[in-house]
Order: sequence, then structure tokens, then C-alpha cells
Amino acid sequence: MRIVVMSDTHGETVSIDQVRHAVSTVDAVFHCGDSELDKQHESLQDAFVVGGNCDWDSSFPAEVFTEVNGVKVLMTHGHLWQVKSTMMPLSYRAQEVGADMVLFGHSHLLGAELIDGILFVNPGSLELPRGRKEKSYAIIEKLSAKWVVTFFSNEHKELEQKKFSFTEK
Repeated sequence: MRIVVMSDTHGETVSIDQVRHAVSTVDAVFHCGDSELDKQHESLQDAFVVGGNCDWDSSFPAEVFTEVNGVKVLMTHGHLWQVKSTMMPLSYRAQEVGADMVLFGHSHLLGAELIDGILFVNPGSLELPRGRKEKSYAIIEKLSAKWVVTFFSNEHKELEQKKFSFTEK
């Protein structure tokens, strides 16, 4: 399984389109909200997309739960789960639905961690990054019992010291 994850593009379509073109060989595309685009916008077509606190189009779902090549994925923006202060509510939700992986945004801070056997990934922001200066997105790969999360700049260069590997227990 190989997916691309982006978030918090805040109306910027060029970066979405460039990422989608650069990583065309993925099983799925995920946008974790705050696209500030209409749900029917061509940049979001054939992608899993949730609504964020800055999205005016209320037809976006608050969360998406789907399966990609046997991996159960829960995606939400994060503002409804207090992700800026704690991962606990979102962790409980992930356990409740039986997710293998959780994708979220909102904080504009990239990161990846394994919590109780569930992979949590925030791709950062492709438009307004916090913490690091680089605008970012993530590619997540599942290789047998191993997760590999790699963060890239909007120029499609791998970010130094931002590649993570986690082994399932």
C-alpha cells in the first residue's frame, strides 16, 4: 500500500495539482481538510477529502473511514478532536472504529507516531507550515509488517530527518 497525504492547503490549488502529478503512482490520495475549495473542484477529484474548520463547503464529511489494500484508514481534520493539545480523543475514536492508521491536519505541524499499534500521521501544511519552514506532504507505505512515512517539501524533495519507520507488534 502506498498513499499520499496532504492538508491545510487553504485555497492553493497549484500545490495540490503538483503533488498529485509528482506522485501519480499511489493507491489513494487523501486531503485532511482546510482545502477551502468546493467539493467538486477538479484538484480534489478522486481523492478522499474531509472538511476542516476553514472549509465553507459543508458537504465535506467530518471524517472518512475507508480501506486501502487491507489497511483501515480513519481521516479527519482534527479540530473536532483537540489534536493541538492531545491525541487521546482521536486515539479513542481510532480504536472505536478499528483503524490501522489515522490521518489528520489542523495544527500545520508534520509528524508521525505509533500509538497503541495505530499509526498517526499529520502531513503538515502545503501552504502555511508551522514548526518547520518547509511546506509539506507525506507518502505512507505499508511494507508487510512495517510502516514507512516520508515527508516531502512542496518542491518534492525528501525532508531531512523526516523519514520514519514503525514495525507492527
